[in-house]
Amino acid sequence: MLEDGRIVAEIRFCTAPDGARIAYAVHGDGPPLVRVATWLTHLELDWASPVWRHWAVRLGESHTVVRYDERGCGLSEAGGDELSVETWVGDLEAVVDAVGLERFALLGVSQGAAIAVAYAARHPARVSDLVLYGGYARGRRLRGQGEEEEALVAAIRAGWASGETAYRHLFSMLFLPRGTPEQLAWYDELLRMTTTADVAVRLFRARGAVDVVDAGRGVEVRTLVIHARDDRVVPIEEGRLLASRIPGARLVVLDSANHILLADEPAWEEFLHEVRDFLGASNARATSARLEGLSTRELEVLGLVAGGLTNEEIAERLVLSVRTVERHLSTIYAKLRLSGKAARAAAAVSFIEQRTTTGGHAR
Repeated sequence: MLEDGRIVAEIRFCTAPDGARIAYAVHGDGPPLVRVATWLTHLELDWASPVWRHWAVRLGESHTVVRYDERGCGLSEAGGDELSVETWVGDLEAVVDAVGLERFALLGVSQGAAIAVAYAARHPARVSDLVLYGGYARGRRLRGQGEEEEALVAAIRAGWASGETAYRHLFSMLFLPRGTPEQLAWYDELLRMTTTADVAVRLFRARGAVDVVDAGRGVEVRTLVIHARDDRVVPIEEGRLLASRIPGARLVVLDSANHILLADEPAWEEFLHEVRDFLGASNARATSARLEGLSTRELEVLGLVAGGLTNEEIAERLVLSVRTVERHLSTIYAKLRLSGKAARAAAAVSFIEQRTTTGGHAR
């Protein structure tokens, strides 16, 4: 929703299995897309962010986006001492249940990819499609980067809350090596504002033990894996490993060194194109399949919509009132699970596609 040029998303809270309160928000129009939480986001601050704002805005143009702050970050509580894949999957389960989603596409970015894989393997009927960007199936310690992990933990302890940004800037340079001074400075401050040093250490160490290699083999949904070629946080080899462990997954490699894709780099537009193409094809097939549930009259109305007629013209053609035509369209959109400004066009496209593939018949 737009208000004075700003996107406004109402923030709500749900309760994780261990009692922690998890903050989430929903914005955009179209089929649901759930973005698994990553560390160091903030539901309120991200709208003003030169690093994260374009992710929320552009994804919300084609989908109803569900975001949530990871436990211990942003507006979400830290909860108990245990941090594991099981804990994070429980948080995701709580969010999608609170939103009331039955089936949705799942986007896992960075460490969120591992959680997305674990969730998809556990709930194959609820995930329509899986998109993984900059992710991995095994944490730092499991891929032989234990010494690097200890060095980064030392940097967190030394300078996370300090007014001196040098230690936090280490993370900014890893995540955004091609960032502008403004973007790097903003990310430096985000680290301090979104969580404490103690929680950051807990999260960082827990990430090192993540292992969803076996879970990946059990994923049954369509999967797109995208990775930046020169990613300095998660090496491209980990993206290749992740794709190789998920049956039928497709790997796309982007020309970038940024772990978080930035709005002004070509790789960002390529990422959007790949995601929209991947999810759009799936959504069209699902909508076309649901045409089978429409009545003869509803198909007749939808056929005239596909022919470019207005509601008034349809009413005249079928000898109905305009209000009756509007009721038919509302029912059609509900059955096809379409909403927002693009619902009429999406329904018409689905009708035309099915008519083409069935030789001129809508059924």
